[in-house]
Amino acid sequence: MKMSCFSCCMSEETVNRKSLKKSIQEYKDAKKLASFANISFKSDSSKRRYIAEEIAKIGKGNITAQIFSFSDLSVATQNFNPDSLVGEGGFGRDVAVKQLDRNGFQGNREFLVEVLLLSLLHHTNLVNLVGYCADGDQRILVYEYMSNGSLEDHLLGMSPDKKPLDWNTRMKIAEGAARGLEYLHEAANPPVIYRDFKASNILLDGEFNPKLSDFGLAKLGPTGDKSHVSTRVMGTYGYCAPEYALTGQLTTKSDVYSFGVVFLEIITGRRVIDNSRPSEEQNLVTWAQPLFKDKRKFSLMADPSLEGNYPIKGLYQALAIAAMCLQEEASVRPLISDVVTALAFLSNKEEGDDEEKEKSPSGRNAVDDVEKDAPDGAWERD
Repeated sequence: MKMSCFSCCMSEETVNRKSLKKSIQEYKDAKKLASFANISFKSDSSKRRYIAEEIAKIGKGNITAQIFSFSDLSVATQNFNPDSLVGEGGFGRDVAVKQLDRNGFQGNREFLVEVLLLSLLHHTNLVNLVGYCADGDQRILVYEYMSNGSLEDHLLGMSPDKKPLDWNTRMKIAEGAARGLEYLHEAANPPVIYRDFKASNILLDGEFNPKLSDFGLAKLGPTGDKSHVSTRVMGTYGYCAPEYALTGQLTTKSDVYSFGVVFLEIITGRRVIDNSRPSEEQNLVTWAQPLFKDKRKFSLMADPSLEGNYPIKGLYQALAIAAMCLQEEASVRPLISDVVTALAFLSNKEEGDDEEKEKSPSGRNAVDDVEKDAPDGAWERD
């Protein structure tokens, strides 16, 4: 995958975008899109023909993304030079170009799914698709440019010149990313299961507002009386929910587990899998599980780069949320909407203002919701 950026000549007055729910209602046939998301191909020529025909047919009236030619993108990015930046204001916003590896896993099916979903799904915490290129065997996506890169850049692979994220910024990022999942799970109809929630897929703008990116592995969730969708196990090792990894049965609770993993990375500053650590600490979730049960050890889980600059109760509450999301049984994990409510409490709460209470959708205090269902030892009040 190659990434570069250039200034797009696209007007800021973009066409009004439709929600996935409204668009699929207009199709009057969700199964058509579901089958499209699971297509397979026989030959290179059929791949190219199918892409052109299906984007034009299924996406007609809903695809607002521009279509770029390969030659135009090549010229604009100086042959996809990662350091290429063309234009200085006056031409609109900067955009980033992702050139997919034609020999890699992310092939035509993932390209199609991403183009369609990002053309139909629009939320402040989802990255905007500006355009795409499907010339010949080229598969290129053009996104809005996110000036602060990915969460991974600032949290797990931080260069010496970067300042560590402070506690409030971490909670802000976690809340925004959770809101992106909430939109996918509860506003989209049918629901969309992201399936690849990880730090490298959370992009940050200049104010560290997060947006989810890379929807190539997304799946339409179960509809009607179905409790799950069955699919081959995909994603990134360490982030997959245990029931999905074992059975291939996918639900929105699978995304909640992945969110718990990333949230734990945000709190601890540790990678989910880090072979450079002692064997007992290489798997983040395995290392954290016994610590969740002992309040006296909670401070050991805070990222050392925070240098103790975090609210102690905020740390306890954040760890309780992470513990709930990481429950082995999917049925006892919270809905992402309840996670959003609890995180909103944390990100808006001033240190020392412990008596302020925000009501959750259930009518209880947002923190009480987490406390009530948290594993033994994961939460205690002073």
